[in-house]
Amino acid sequence: MIRLRIQVTHRPRLALVLTDTPRPDCPDCDGEGGFEYDYGDHNGEYAGTEWDPCQCWNETRRWLLMPLPRLPRWLRRRRTARDPWAANGYSNEPPF
Repeated sequence: MIRLRIQVTHRPRLALVLTDTPRPDCPDCDGEGGFEYDYGDHNGEYAGTEWDPCQCWNETRRWLLMPLPRLPRWLRRRRTARDPWAANGYSNEPPF
């Protein structure tokens, strides 16, 4: 059984897609869709976290519903004006 949800993707283009979700009653992953584990370097120090997907879910299964239009350039988010009394956009005043 496929459990679908609607998602907005930004790559390669803004679009609505249907995606598969993990099986909520999966006895292996408890509905989380995979297994997370930490690993270490050659000294035994923490080096990162890996994630392996569970077999109850195919995270690459997607179906394009419809592409979404891009906003005109003049409606896109603009940078806000910088504060002339702040150093690099941050205040240099003590917090009292």
